[in-house]
Parts: sequence; structure tokens; C-alpha cells
Amino acid sequence: MEVEEKYREEERFDLETVINRQDETPCRGKMSGEEEFLTACSVVRAVFDREWDIIADDHSRNLRLEREKRAIIGYELEVGYYKERIRDILRDNNMLRFHHPPWYPDLTEGVFAELYGLAGLAPWAYDMNEKYRRSSSAKLIGERMYCLIDGRSELQPQRITDQRREQLKRTLLLATPEERLETGFHEVYLHNGIRITIYSGSRTKEGEDIMVFRKYILRELTFEEMIRMRTIPAGAAELFRCMVGIGFNVLFSGQVRSGKTTFLQTWQKYEDPTMEGLAIATDPETPWHRIMPDAPIMQIIADGKDLSLLSRSLLRGDNDYILLEEMRDAPAFRLALDITSTGTMRSKATIHDNNAVNIPYKMASRIHEEFGGDLNAVIAQVYRNFDYCLEFCQHPEDRRQKIMTGITEFDYDAEKDQVTATRICRYDFRTGTWRWNCHISKNIMDKVPLASELLQRMQAILRVLEKENPLIGDLTVHPAYYRRRI
Repeated sequence: MEVEEKYREEERFDLETVINRQDETPCRGKMSGEEEFLTACSVVRAVFDREWDIIADDHSRNLRLEREKRAIIGYELEVGYYKERIRDILRDNNMLRFHHPPWYPDLTEGVFAELYGLAGLAPWAYDMNEKYRRSSSAKLIGERMYCLIDGRSELQPQRITDQRREQLKRTLLLATPEERLETGFHEVYLHNGIRITIYSGSRTKEGEDIMVFRKYILRELTFEEMIRMRTIPAGAAELFRCMVGIGFNVLFSGQVRSGKTTFLQTWQKYEDPTMEGLAIATDPETPWHRIMPDAPIMQIIADGKDLSLLSRSLLRGDNDYILLEEMRDAPAFRLALDITSTGTMRSKATIHDNNAVNIPYKMASRIHEEFGGDLNAVIAQVYRNFDYCLEFCQHPEDRRQKIMTGITEFDYDAEKDQVTATRICRYDFRTGTWRWNCHISKNIMDKVPLASELLQRMQAILRVLEKENPLIGDLTVHPAYYRRRI
């Protein structure tokens, strides 16, 4: 406030003076729309620079820098402060009617984005129009900006120059001061949860540096919405509600943008909100505090070595279930098995893999490589601890559509020392239908003795689904990677 009051006592900048300092800028009244916008940015920047020059002490400068940093990262209070100041400066200089690029909703938003925000990415990041509200990812490749809209990457009219991209990278790294600018790879998170991956320097071709932006889109998380989107068949909603009620441990697998995380969130929404959960993720992408605001879900961000260090304390927790998002390395796989080995049910995890039968081997081999132990024993543990794997993909001809491609039951028979993967459901791309196999193993039933009524209900639903669209063929697999002891 002291700086602002001192500024107001000074002689105000005259618009013509600022314009005339720009040697290549035409006189006012002859400017194009683009030149009007650039001039508005220059005037506001000049005012802020003048304010900075008259700050007398280091403490006040540090406070100013911290306010700017928080505005850049996206804190609402500081963002609101700077937008109000920009609006005042524009009004005082009779510039509120100046042109702004069409991707910004108004001049104030545009000037803020250029000086303190994400430049041309701001409309996407802050949902400034309808098409960006539905877009979950954006990419800068060189000066070109692409947004995923209705399942397709669309080139946008915005262009981000080399100088502006470098400024943008420096701005984004303010969110993670531990990152070194010269490093060619960075992962950054804004205050609103947007995840940004940056590739630059020697990791990319000259002038083709890359920034990948992903944001969480709050959807209607219901099985009925999944049916409407044709991600699952109409008869599956009641089946999945039974499975949630029984409390199975479930894996959700698929490629990037296959819909597995959204389905995990939907499945979890049907859980009892009074149960205590532990959510572990490699990044803060899923806001469980927004999805289930009344549920006591602890959210931990860790992976790799950090997760290994936390594992012992996490195992001592008294949680009713665990959520593991984007399992990708040995510490995550081992933690999932350690927690579910204690008898913990209702646990869910997502994993990048497009083959349910391959997942137990993938998890076990990674654990074996890093921590040792008997590979067979770890494979058996996966089959014993997790009950079902639901697989997802993007439709190959329409990436907007996410499809549940299958359900596989995992089972381990200790007497026979045998692991079994049984196909319960498969999507037939040729006919566009889901086909079913009514099967629940005895070990699965014995695992949840208090849920006999729900198990009977689940079996009855599967029987109806199988009758309507039977799954034909070899439905049981005893994987060759598991070597039975003789």
C-alpha cells in the first residue's frame, strides 16, 4: 500500500509518452488491433516498473516479489489483486476499449496473462470459453499451441514466441524453486492442480521445445454417466455397485487417456464416505478432497525412493482401504502388496498396461528386480491379493470414446499351487457389444464371507448378462510365466 500511495502522488504516465518511447509503434489512433494490445501491455508494464523503481528497502521488494510469484502460480487473492490493478491502469489511461486477441475474454485478462500468467495458454488453463472447459490437455511444440478438443488435437491460432516461451518457463519454475533452469526436463504444478511437463535445451530440437499441460476436469462421476458415454454397457451399473459393496480389491489398467483414472474415481465415489482411506499418487492430479469432501481420505504425494522411505509408516496406518494412482515402479507395487496382504479390502490402483494377464508378472518382476525374493511367490501374491482387473482403452477410430475392454478375475489356489486368470467380460469391437461369462471362483467367495447376499446378487446379474451376450472361447488362463513347484 505504501508503494501504491507514493505512486499516486507522482505524476502519472502519459499514454502518448509511453507510445512514443516505442520507436516502431505508430501514433495513437493509427494503431492496428494487435498494436493496441501490445501498447496496453507496455503501458501496464511501465507502470509496474515505475512502482518497482521507487521501492526503497529490500523487505518491501521481497514482499512485492512474493506477491508477484503467487499471482503467477495462480493464488486467487494475488491474481485478483493484479487484475484489479491492471484494470485501474487501463481505465486511467482510457484504454479499456482497446483491442484484445479473441482467445481472451477481455483486455484485462489478456494483459494479466501476458505479464503475469500463461500467455496464450491462459484461456485453456482457466476455462475462459466452452471448448477449453472440455479440454483436458494442451501442448506447446515450438511456437504452436495444440489443445485436445473432443478427442482430437487441434492447432490453435495463438503463437508463443521463443522469447515468451523462455519467459513462461522461468515463470513456471517459480512454483518449484528447487528446479534448475538449465535442466532440460521439469515437472511443475500450478496452484489449481494443472500439471506441466517441460522439455527443452539439448532434449529437444532447436526452436521445438515442448510444454505439455494437463488439467483435471470435474466430471459427473456415476456409472450411469459412464453408460451414457458408452464406456460401459447398460447392465453393468448394478453389477459394479454390488462389487463396490462387497469390497473387492481392484486394478484399473490401460494406456494414457484411456479413462482408467476417471473410472477409479467413479468406483471410489460409491464407497462409504465414513471409511478412512489413504490415497498415494506420484502427482496431485486427483483432488479427492473435492471429489469426496466429507470422506477422511489422506492424500500423499510420493514415488520411488520417497515412497520407499514412507512405506513403513504407511503400513502402520489404520486405513480401511488404499488408493494407488499410476503405479509404475517397484516401491509402489510392493506397497500395494504389503498393504493388501494384511487383509485390507476395498483397495484400488491404476496401472499403465493393456493386458490384464500380463500385470501380475509385470508387478512381480519389478519387485523381484529391485528387492529380490522369490519371483513365483510374488506372482502368487498378486493373484491372491487382487480380485479383479478392469481394462480400458480409447476407441481406435474415435479417441473421444473410452471403453472398458474387459474384466479379468485373479485367483490363487494354494492347494494346487496354481494361479488363474478368468475372463469375465470382453468387448467385441466388431459388433460393439460387451460379452459376459458368469463366473465367481470359490476362493473369491470365501474371501468375503459376510457379503453372501451381495455375492448372490452379483452372480444373478452376471447370469443375466451372459444369457444376453455370452462370452465364448477359452476363458481361463494359467499363465506360463508362473512355474508351479513339483
